[in-house]
Amino acid sequence: MAHTRGLGGGRLSGGRPGAGMIPFTAVVSLLLVGAAVYPYDRADAPTSQPSSKPKPTTRPVARSTAVDALRGIEGMMISCPGSGREWGRQGMVDSMVELKAMGLNWVAIHPYAGIRADGSVPEWFDLSTPPEWLTRPIAEAKRLGMKIMIKPHLGYWGTKFSWRGEITFDTAEQWERFFTQYRRWILRVAELSKGADLFVVATELDKTLAHEKEWRSIIRDVRARYSGPLTFSPNWSDYQRVPFWDALDVIGVHAYFPLVEHGEQPTRTRIEAGWRRVVGELRAFSDKHRKPIVFTELGYNRSAITAHRPWDAKTGGDGANTIQCDCLDVAMRTIAGEEKILGAFLWKWFSEKGPPRDFSMHDDHVRAVIKARWGQ
Repeated sequence: MAHTRGLGGGRLSGGRPGAGMIPFTAVVSLLLVGAAVYPYDRADAPTSQPSSKPKPTTRPVARSTAVDALRGIEGMMISCPGSGREWGRQGMVDSMVELKAMGLNWVAIHPYAGIRADGSVPEWFDLSTPPEWLTRPIAEAKRLGMKIMIKPHLGYWGTKFSWRGEITFDTAEQWERFFTQYRRWILRVAELSKGADLFVVATELDKTLAHEKEWRSIIRDVRARYSGPLTFSPNWSDYQRVPFWDALDVIGVHAYFPLVEHGEQPTRTRIEAGWRRVVGELRAFSDKHRKPIVFTELGYNRSAITAHRPWDAKTGGDGANTIQCDCLDVAMRTIAGEEKILGAFLWKWFSEKGPPRDFSMHDDHVRAVIKARWGQ
């Protein structure tokens, strides 16, 4: 999405472990540096020549029951300040218990691989055996009567890319390397995600969308390894550009839509009007593709500018808490009243080492909104 994250939070989501990646000390340094602001306006076309446009695949058959079971998603993305090992620890279980007590019925995690400018996708972990950071959250979700989404992310820190939406390559060789290595990684993660309730094929890779043939092939192969519903997670600015929604079960969107114009006071009335506009566009898009929508991320920072720039990691300003609460409350109320939207995953929660610096759902005023809307 076109906004910012801090490591494992904001719009940067995690650290890099292991040989050939950013060492722990560098991760700490990145944590201290903080998140960079993502560009608001950007070129959408990839710099390389995309593959020829293939014919659309036949719509998946006999999946309506599985998709219907997704309705009513009241979820939280559980992030981490490190590489993802935290998801296999007791702190993750404690977070899931706490979130269920707040009224949430879904959680999500975002497993990592790396990305480099030459198109390579270095794997951060040995996946030859099922890792506890993936298998345990799935098992614990079932035990708690919750559901779970697996939403893989590419960690771009230390590269020329300032966020995932900038990932693109200059040569055919680099594109081929990217899709070959991404395919290998995502298929293995899909295999290991057995028992999860929703799987995301890719996150924020908006500048790769012209490579329709490659994505359709990957989606087909993921289906052969994972039996649950599939989606894709483009940014709010690019979901209408995805050419292969017919090959997926649900339309995923990072819902960081601007709700007011620059310079406008973010009053609740204007925020409500902004969401009416957004929902009108989403409803028409859902009808066109005959698929429901899920907000694979939805969040607002504690910031006076969050109604205009929901992606921005900047915090503070006059009335920041009130504006954050108004944005979140109106969004949650809108979702509950719109049949085309299955639900949302709030960004974000940390399972340990304290709440994130930005986009925190831990703060008392934000918890109050969540409990009021989703509490039991």
